[in-house]
Amino acid sequence: MDRDPASGVGYRELLAGNANYRRIWLGEVASWFGDWFNAIALYTLVRELTGSPLALGLVFLTKMVPFAVASPLAGLLVDRFNRRWLMISADLLRAVVVLGFLLVQDADDLYLIYALTGVQVILTAVFIPARSASIPNVTTPGELLTANALSAATWSTLLAIGAALGGVATDWFGVRAVFVLDSLSYLVSAVFLWRTTIPQETDAGAAVGSVKTALSDIAKGWRYLWDNKLVGRMALAKSTWSLGGGALVYMLALLGEAAMPASPALGIGLLYGLRGMGTGIGPIAVRSWLPDERRWPLMMGIGIVISGLCYVAVSQVPWLGMVALLVVLAHAPSGANWVASTVLLQKRTVDSYRGRVFSAEWLAVTLADSVSILTASLLLQSGTITLRTGVLIFALVQVLCGALWTFFVVPAERRTELTRP
Repeated sequence: MDRDPASGVGYRELLAGNANYRRIWLGEVASWFGDWFNAIALYTLVRELTGSPLALGLVFLTKMVPFAVASPLAGLLVDRFNRRWLMISADLLRAVVVLGFLLVQDADDLYLIYALTGVQVILTAVFIPARSASIPNVTTPGELLTANALSAATWSTLLAIGAALGGVATDWFGVRAVFVLDSLSYLVSAVFLWRTTIPQETDAGAAVGSVKTALSDIAKGWRYLWDNKLVGRMALAKSTWSLGGGALVYMLALLGEAAMPASPALGIGLLYGLRGMGTGIGPIAVRSWLPDERRWPLMMGIGIVISGLCYVAVSQVPWLGMVALLVVLAHAPSGANWVASTVLLQKRTVDSYRGRVFSAEWLAVTLADSVSILTASLLLQSGTITLRTGVLIFALVQVLCGALWTFFVVPAERRTELTRP
């Protein structure tokens, strides 16, 4: 007897019954694990070479600004070319790029960290919207929420495990061994994607063509967001969290170092691991406790406020013990926000525009993160604020962002729901 495609499925059933999603997911497991090892190693290396909050902030910015610049063209590529081949190519190239970090020897080589990270991020700017746009193509409507919840929970779990183990591996084996592991993880991801079939709707024979044609097609994507308010609003959900949250995530690295000055890699890895635990709780909770999509926009606004309030408390309590629970509680709503907004975007967007929509969403996220992190790092570098004060300021920014979402976006979503036929 055939299963109703609109009925929900469990995580085990999804992985056992959907080979294409399973292969994409296994590739995610490999590459995300390596990425978190890489991130902790980079943060530790830069702090050891410079001791500068601004230098560390620039690493975070280098992970975002190239993404923002590349996103519009990346989204068009995802809508025009074979998404599977784009992801495989991005994986193979990233495997080569991260080996370049082995060339960094001292502070004079800091430019290499920024340059190589920028290239890695540009390739990721193609990979991420290609993956997000592909999930609806390999799942049924009943599998979509489970697939996104599993991907988000996996990202969070690997953040928790990868960051914690990355701190240990960096402390024990050194940053160079970690960079080699990250390179190998991309190769494993490419192998799984090679065996995956991803159906895709594109314009017949479409290609990017001339620069004028490409710009016109990118503009069509932006007009699609403007004309479809249901899509446009959800494309801003993650960036609303990031206006305050970007700086808070950046300052977690400084908090980890302050909490464990004798072993900064372990401290950074621990706090990022706790962040991963929190973001893993949110997607599972949404799928289990709040399946009604009509309630998700309100949940997002309240969740952003809760995240900010938790970090207000972080700025006031002793480090490290009490902060652990607060970091977990702060990031559970962010995980819920992430998976809910992703599912709504996938459902509300037609396939031929999905790549451009997800790249536009990532552009908004990276710009919000960049502004937040740059502001915080400059204030800390100049001595204008202390670390505790910085956490408090950006926590209050996040509370304000959540309140604005609740007062403006939630009523608009309800009005749209009432006017639907």
